[in-house]
Amino acid sequence: MPANLHDAKALVIDGNPQSRSIIVGQLRDAGVGTIVQCPRLADARTKLEMWTFDVVISEQYFEREDMTGQDLLDDLRRNQLLPFYTVFVMVTSESSYSKVAEAAESALDAYLLKPHTAAGLVERIVQARARKAALKHIFVAIDEEKFDEAAQLCKEHFEKRRPYYLYAARIGAELMLRGGHLHEAEKLYEAVVEAKTLPWARLGVARAQIEGGYQQRAITTLESLIETDPGYTDAYDIMGRAQFELGNFQAALTTFKRSTLLTPSSVNRLLKHGMMAWYAGEREDGVELLDRATRIGLDSKLFDPQALVLIAFARLDNNEHKGLQRCREQMEHIRDRFPDNPRPLRLLEVIEAMIAIQEYQTALALDEVRRLAKTIHLPSFDFESACNLLALMTRLAIRSIQLYEVDAAVDTMALRFCTSRALTELLACAAVGRQDFINRVRNAHTQILKLTEEAMSLSLKGDPQAAVIKLLQDGEQTLNAKIIESAHLVLQ
Repeated sequence: MPANLHDAKALVIDGNPQSRSIIVGQLRDAGVGTIVQCPRLADARTKLEMWTFDVVISEQYFEREDMTGQDLLDDLRRNQLLPFYTVFVMVTSESSYSKVAEAAESALDAYLLKPHTAAGLVERIVQARARKAALKHIFVAIDEEKFDEAAQLCKEHFEKRRPYYLYAARIGAELMLRGGHLHEAEKLYEAVVEAKTLPWARLGVARAQIEGGYQQRAITTLESLIETDPGYTDAYDIMGRAQFELGNFQAALTTFKRSTLLTPSSVNRLLKHGMMAWYAGEREDGVELLDRATRIGLDSKLFDPQALVLIAFARLDNNEHKGLQRCREQMEHIRDRFPDNPRPLRLLEVIEAMIAIQEYQTALALDEVRRLAKTIHLPSFDFESACNLLALMTRLAIRSIQLYEVDAAVDTMALRFCTSRALTELLACAAVGRQDFINRVRNAHTQILKLTEEAMSLSLKGDPQAAVIKLLQDGEQTLNAKIIESAHLVLQ
């Protein structure tokens, strides 16, 4: 029975010891089996990343903390760190009711106005657990990783208008998006919009449009959503992504700024905004944002260690020896926390090369850059690796440290990773300070477009077989995903 709480594990997050103890007492009186207390949101984030809870009760605002309970909820939900079955209850005062109502809708659970009674708290928890009990068959399928089956169960639940059908629709559409069933997801979101206009459903339509490659349509959908609901922060996240993919970096930067203004302590949004600012040329602002994200979330699963690499480049450019050493120490900390993950080690090697450059250990710096350059053709060498290697090569060139094979390496990376205008400009941003490198990157993109057009002309002339053969040959030579994808499209 959902009303039976003796098997439940609860987390209470409240900076006020007195109000925290009141909630804990109310939960104990209600028979909750296990209760964990937390006075700070940063500590709560760590606990929620390490363990699962049936019930989370969080105060909305915390003294001496920039972050809010809603920021925590948003980060966990957006990064899929909050299990579907967890009930999240937000506690707030009357004055901030509207914001918490939005958060409750986002998390699909409950909010509680202060002062609240024990009966009111238990009632909210029981109602939310009843809702999730009604959808237990869906959660069982999810736990068993039968995601397609769970999505279809959600769709059926919605279509038959069973209890909590909107809740089921949201879970189902989310699963469809994750599984790549974009058309089905979009149809389900649109059905929800038709049944009852809800911000998250319109946002879901935009997400499906982006995944399907219709960025401009997604922007139109999002502009309409933001016009009617300017405080719906998730809309700015998706809008920024669509603008970025269209190569409109300044528009994306403006959008991400709005997002961080609304949620100034969201680690994920600070990282997005900071990295966008860095690559859009506003490097001082970018470093400040990435620094703040590092202070708040270095130990969080939400933290992206590439932020430390960008900060390290800024420290190198400003000749800040202690700052660069600190970046190395922080990256070593992440490497030690995730010893089985090769990425922190790969990023640490980039920072080590920067330290060698700063300390005038020219031979060591050249050896490290050459070693990284030898991995350009490996499957593990990704776009991030290309940006970092190109940025290292640029720093060597600016310091007149001669790397004879640099032009060939730049061409190889550019031919491989210039799959769109946005990624081309992002790669070019890594070479700021060397216009010749930037020109080589852009020329490579032009070359890729030319190769694709030549092959497509063969197909249009009635020889699709020759087009596929040419595309596959060019794809094998350049390793460019756009060319290989074009071959697949011609085959279809």
